[in-house]
Amino acid sequence: MTSRPRSNSGDKERAEYSIGDLAREFDVTPRAIRFYEDQGLLAPRREGQRRIYTQRERTRLKLTLRGKRLGLSLSEIRELIDMYEPGRDERPQLERFLSALQSHRAALEQQRTDIEAQLSEITVFEKRVRKQLARE
Repeated sequence: MTSRPRSNSGDKERAEYSIGDLAREFDVTPRAIRFYEDQGLLAPRREGQRRIYTQRERTRLKLTLRGKRLGLSLSEIRELIDMYEPGRDERPQLERFLSALQSHRAALEQQRTDIEAQLSEITVFEKRVRKQLARE
């Protein structure tokens, strides 16, 4: 990954990233990053047509992708990310995250139960069809 430290009139130096830098680092397309921007998850600075992503945006992208891997919706991810502010009590964010995880776990466990029931039914019908084929 390439980053370009830049100095902004008196600001301390900080890492900045292009959309291509983040796309390569996180193995996503620039289009996906622009989509997350459209959804309010990222807010890069603009220099003309060029998007400039800071460490904050990089972290938000990382959390977005982690949330997606966990099966959270983009609105849930945005809510959780927006709750976070350095130096503020993290308890509400952590409680909301735990609630989202528990809800998603319950949905996945129900899906697993449904899949297991369907597989059992398929097994029963396979046996019936095989017996019928063996008789013919």
